[in-house]
Amino acid sequence: MKIEHIHHVAYRCRDAKETVNWYVDNLNMDFVLAIAEDSVPSTHEPDPYMHVFLDAGQGNVLAFFELPTKPEMGRDPNTPVWVQHIAFKVKDRDTLIAYRDKLEANGVEVLGITDHSIFHSIYFFDPNGHRVELACPDPEEDDMLKRLDAVKWDMLEEWSKTKRAPKHADWLHAKELAKA
Repeated sequence: MKIEHIHHVAYRCRDAKETVNWYVDNLNMDFVLAIAEDSVPSTHEPDPYMHVFLDAGQGNVLAFFELPTKPEMGRDPNTPVWVQHIAFKVKDRDTLIAYRDKLEANGVEVLGITDHSIFHSIYFFDPNGHRVELACPDPEEDDMLKRLDAVKWDMLEEWSKTKRAPKHADWLHAKELAKA
């Protein structure tokens, strides 16, 4: 048995129509499906919802639930805002820059371009407060991934024992952190 790929990732949204329009307008995603029911199929709980699906490319689907009878959505106050996010890959740096420019022109505050060595990213929030990342590969990505692959188990083992950042791959963010 082996997982084939992610079928969809689902988040909550404040307003389904606003969310669909935002992803269509800002990230060029296609709106592919809407499902609305008065009861939850898995639990049979009576609870009206709107479930919308967006094409995130190559069979990947991003979905949202609007839940009008539930309290206003929040976030885990114990988790930093930068932790929970969804990242989408874009073709190259030119595409990343074009998205950054488009988002900023649409009034979206964008952080970055951040240099992760193996890839480069921008970060921003959707209208629901979900953090979104767009990432493009570095031209040297394959070689760097081989270096990271060679140390991943050692890093995990050291982290599990010490809860301190192992130094096996401290080269990864050296350029970005030197900017501070």
